[in-house]
Amino acid sequence: MSRSANEVRRGAPSAETWQDERVEFQESIEAVLETAVTAAKAAGSIHRQFAGRALHVRTKSSASDLVTEVDALAEAAIREVILARFPDHAILGEEEGAVGSSPARWVVDPLDGTVNYAHGFPVSCASVAFEWNGRRLAGAVYDQGRDELFTATLGGGAFLNGAPLAVSTTPSVSAPALLATGFPYDPEDTRNFERFRRLLAMGVPIRRPGAAALDLCYVAAGRLDGYWEFGLHPWDAAAGSLIVEEAGGRVTDGGGASTPYGEMILATNGLFHSELLGALA
Repeated sequence: MSRSANEVRRGAPSAETWQDERVEFQESIEAVLETAVTAAKAAGSIHRQFAGRALHVRTKSSASDLVTEVDALAEAAIREVILARFPDHAILGEEEGAVGSSPARWVVDPLDGTVNYAHGFPVSCASVAFEWNGRRLAGAVYDQGRDELFTATLGGGAFLNGAPLAVSTTPSVSAPALLATGFPYDPEDTRNFERFRRLLAMGVPIRRPGAAALDLCYVAAGRLDGYWEFGLHPWDAAAGSLIVEEAGGRVTDGGGASTPYGEMILATNGLFHSELLGALA
């Protein structure tokens, strides 16, 4: 494992803080992660079932913001798994919104990369995260097409199909780093255009895969060195951001605050985070 994963987990709490939280949090973190994995794989099973079929596609916020019956069926499967194990927990999902009120909350994206999925472009996944009092404790992201399961628990490391993950050791943006980004569905939202152009002019290779949760997991796996995007929702980033942090990376908003829920998210291997923040300012 690389230096980053061995020496630094930026998302990990102090021993005292985590001990205090475990007094409040009565469930086993292993049980929570197991539920996240089961839920993500249940959604993945539905993804596989409908892959390649003609889908009923409709739009949401714009003509390019698609939703299919697979999104709804996958979220129902996720909710069924969670509530069978933890009936008192709250759930925030992309399709059905927020249900329940509890310090224990699940944040789920039943099909991240719906546009890709609807076109048969093989970049999509299910994302399931668990929070306690707003703190991300466990996450699972399942890419059904590649049968890749990314998981993490707070302070417990990040894994891909059970093998430890570590971020890359690329030292700077100009190394060059391989970056990914995304663009909002709203055609009036042009915040990222100039930043994208600026980095291209620096000779930085940039990819646009189209599934935020997988972009984050690829940073955790060292496949990407960094990723940024504007306008994400909590379900886009909750699980993937924890996986990055537990793999030794860093996740902040555009101002450098340690949160994945800001106006902009930036995830890197941690070695050139400040440099990239400056380039994106």
